[in-house]
Amino acid sequence: MNLESIISITGKSGLFKVVSQTKNGLIVESIIDGKRLPVYASEKVSALNDISVYTHKDDMPLKEVYEKMYKKTEGKVAIDHKSTPEKLRSFFKEVITDFDEERVYNSDLKKLFLWFNLMIEKNLLKPDSKEEKVKKTEKDKKAVQHKKIVKKPIVKTITPKQSGAKGGSKTSMPSKKGG
Repeated sequence: MNLESIISITGKSGLFKVVSQTKNGLIVESIIDGKRLPVYASEKVSALNDISVYTHKDDMPLKEVYEKMYKKTEGKVAIDHKSTPEKLRSFFKEVITDFDEERVYNSDLKKLFLWFNLMIEKNLLKPDSKEEKVKKTEKDKKAVQHKKIVKKPIVKTITPKQSGAKGGSKTSMPSKKGG
């Protein structure tokens, strides 16, 4: 699953895909209706790739949560985000057994289900195939090996300093004083 270019903007409903960058912010496209709009640096933006869910051990990245939800729902839409908090919690408990129920609020769960269902409907949540994972790790290994090979030796060349005078020479001219 690739959540890198998908963001949430505080105060705007839905999710957005980053299209371009400007000097003042971003140009984004709404996943819901495809409309493009500018997002300025003063607005609060959260990348889905950076969001995680509280568990009793470590925080679980949203990507892993969505992978587990995808397996549970078999790639279909999960329960509606407008369901009762009890239904949302019980479904989520089946997916993530050790999530911290005290620190994960009902509003968090609603957003989580809303985003999941939206991305499923728009066909944006597809788990990475095993072949893609293998290719990616092989590509990363080759890049590391290539970096090791490409290292150039450090050669220092010493150049003589030149004076600030025009012509660059350090010779001095005798002065013609008094005769």
